[in-house]
Amino acid sequence: MSKFITVRKGNFSFLIEKKNLRVMSVLFVSLLITLILSIGIGSTLVPLSEIIQTLFGQGSKQYDFIILSLRLPRVLVAILIGAALGVSGAILQGVIRNPLASPDIIGITNGAAFAATAFIVYLGGSVSIKLLPLAAIIGAITVSVLIYLLAWKKGVSPFRLVLIGIGMATAMGSLTTFMIVVTNAYTAAEAYVWLTGSIYAASMQKFYVLLPFVLVFVILALVLSRNVSVQELGDDVATSLGSRVQLQRFLLVFISVILAGAAVAIGGAIGFVGLIAPHISRKMVGASFGSLIPTAALVGALLVALADLIGRTAFQPYDVPAGIFTAAIGAPFFIYLIYRNRNK
Repeated sequence: MSKFITVRKGNFSFLIEKKNLRVMSVLFVSLLITLILSIGIGSTLVPLSEIIQTLFGQGSKQYDFIILSLRLPRVLVAILIGAALGVSGAILQGVIRNPLASPDIIGITNGAAFAATAFIVYLGGSVSIKLLPLAAIIGAITVSVLIYLLAWKKGVSPFRLVLIGIGMATAMGSLTTFMIVVTNAYTAAEAYVWLTGSIYAASMQKFYVLLPFVLVFVILALVLSRNVSVQELGDDVATSLGSRVQLQRFLLVFISVILAGAAVAIGGAIGFVGLIAPHISRKMVGASFGSLIPTAALVGALLVALADLIGRTAFQPYDVPAGIFTAAIGAPFFIYLIYRNRNK
């Protein structure tokens, strides 16, 4: 009996291990359970029956505001942010061939954070705050293009890309801190809350803004996933197999940048999800990118949703940003990765 499920239609073919499909199914069910818990748990407990009835439009109206306006948008936005960061990190680790690569480590998140902080500090009072996500995405793209150009030398090598990315991340972080220090206390506090990675005040409008980015670019990542597997063999081998290495690398990095920029634009600088989620996923389903990308999306979504649930409920009446919990897990994990790879 075959261990694989194969789908073929014309020039399109898809292969996945049955074991990996079971893993994804378990993660999906876990995500649904987390969604229900996030809706039901809080300062007001909502019965499971009311949650289900309200979601299908048949509730008693007593909990409509709590479920539909406060909690459901928040957990849906958390899921999309986590999925975007998880896939973004998986792409970067595959393209750069470095287990330490992630959007926040190589400067993409910091570029988005710098642009968003500049928007809050210098334009917050004169321009609509609805343009903040656009500013963050532009910042992520601008810094990524700069990193790519500085790393170019008859092509872009993964080694130069990660080194220049780390330097750019440090520079953007310093400039962001400087802006917060020199601005007034109210604006600094507003910028700081955003930088900690809070999904507070999420709305269905933000969900609908983020949804097309995640759907379109995760699908594109799946379409290009074979190219990542080929590039992991090395540039020379990939070129000899007919792969257009530099073009495909650029497209994959671009997808990663857009996903990370969109996530940061809506949820702030939620760190280390792009680092942790791919590693957890690789332990579950292996290194094949056809399985790794959807699994990283599910793991990332689960991490951010759980972090937001804990931050919202564990320290009531305080609402602790989800980014604090992801950093608390991610920072020690980053140190562990450095130690494990110290001789490589």
